[in-house]
Amino acid sequence: MIKAVVAGAAGRMGGRIIHMIQKSEEIALLGAFEKPDHPENNKDVGEIVGLGKMGIDLKADISDVMKDADVLIDFTTPESTLHNIRFIAKSGQAMVIGTTGITGEKEKELKHLARKIRCVWSPNMSVGVNVLFKVVGDLSMILSKDYDMEVVEAHHRLKKDAPSGTAMHLAKILADTTGRNLETDAVYERKGFIGVRTEKEIGIQSIRAGDIVGEHTVIFAGTGERIEITHRAHSRDNFAKGALLAATWVVKQSNGLYDMQDVLGLREKKNV
Repeated sequence: MIKAVVAGAAGRMGGRIIHMIQKSEEIALLGAFEKPDHPENNKDVGEIVGLGKMGIDLKADISDVMKDADVLIDFTTPESTLHNIRFIAKSGQAMVIGTTGITGEKEKELKHLARKIRCVWSPNMSVGVNVLFKVVGDLSMILSKDYDMEVVEAHHRLKKDAPSGTAMHLAKILADTTGRNLETDAVYERKGFIGVRTEKEIGIQSIRAGDIVGEHTVIFAGTGERIEITHRAHSRDNFAKGALLAATWVVKQSNGLYDMQDVLGLREKKNV
């Protein structure tokens, strides 16, 4: 039985991950923690997430819970995730990261540390979304310059970052497979007299409204036709299930940085 610790356990994703762990026959919850000033610290985590008493108290720091753990599952914030992976890089356990919005120097540090351990980091843990990543890459290589490409994403009104990490990953796939540069070719907003759309543009648009869990659409628009591919998440359980799948997979791997394409066996193997 794999022993897991959940970071950000009192949050929306943390709670769903704990619910999924309770249903799993492969993973057991060893511990859970939150930021030091969280009001739920030292309370029973089962009661916090609606599962009843579990006999596991919510702790205030990673150092309180990781001693006998196999893997840490982290869906928190860029700052918290970096703090946690610095700890794991020293302790040597495995880690699954679903945190989004990690960019710039934070991203560089995370990748550097992740390669020293067994780590899965993915902008989206959903199995369906990762199939979407694969399909979008294949389509963009086929359609290439003859079709305009747009990414539209929608999330709940409480989401703090935009565009979503999944939308940015989709845009990066489009850029990489068509020889474009996302830094110069991405267009995030259109307003006023903007002129004709350029051939290299990759549009990335965000919607924030209500309680939308997550929706991503990629549009390939040509002359006289268009292809639209949409993934809609109806609950956070899809992400939680993917995180558990990643956790059971990564503990058996060698040190290195992986993503859900590796976990699901979707990555194309290159001939040596």
